[in-house]
Amino acid sequence: MVVYHFHSKKELYIAVLERVYGEIRDIEKQLQLQGLPPREAMALLTGFTFDYHHKHPDFCRLVSIENIHQARHIADSDIIRQRNRSVIEVVEGILARGIADQVFHAQADAIDVHMLISSLCFYRVSNRHTFACLFGRDLTQPEHAARHRQIIIDTVLAYLQQPPA
Repeated sequence: MVVYHFHSKKELYIAVLERVYGEIRDIEKQLQLQGLPPREAMALLTGFTFDYHHKHPDFCRLVSIENIHQARHIADSDIIRQRNRSVIEVVEGILARGIADQVFHAQADAIDVHMLISSLCFYRVSNRHTFACLFGRDLTQPEHAARHRQIIIDTVLAYLQQPPA
C-alpha cells in the first residue's frame, strides 16, 4: 500500500517532511501576530517555537536527520520551501512594525532572527540526552523548560533592541 500511494520510500519520507514542516507553519498562522505590538508578537512567536520544539522532539529528530543528509530530500520538495517562506514573512512583518515603532534596530534581518529563535529552541531538544549525561540536568523538567523558555524570549528581544556593535 505504501508503494501504491507514494511510489517509493523516498516519496513517503518527503511526504512526512512536508507534513511536519506544514504542521508548525499552520499553527504559526493561527497565532494572529499582526495585531500585536512588535515586542509582544516576537515574544509570542518565540514562546510558541519553544513550546512546539519542546513538545515535538520527533520534529527535531527529522530535521537533524535531514541535515545529516545535507537537505537532500527537502531539496526535492517545492512545498516545504514555499510553506517555510511563511515564517520569514511573519518575522519580516513583526520586524517592520518594530523598526517603524523604534523598538527594534533597523539592521535586524528576518532570516537571522528566525535562525536565532530556531537554534536556541532546537538545541535544547536535540542535545538534551548528551546534556543530561554530561551535566546531570534533565532539560525536559518543567522548571528547566520554563526558565529556558524565558531566557530565549529575553535573548531574542534583547538582540532586537540593541543595534549590533
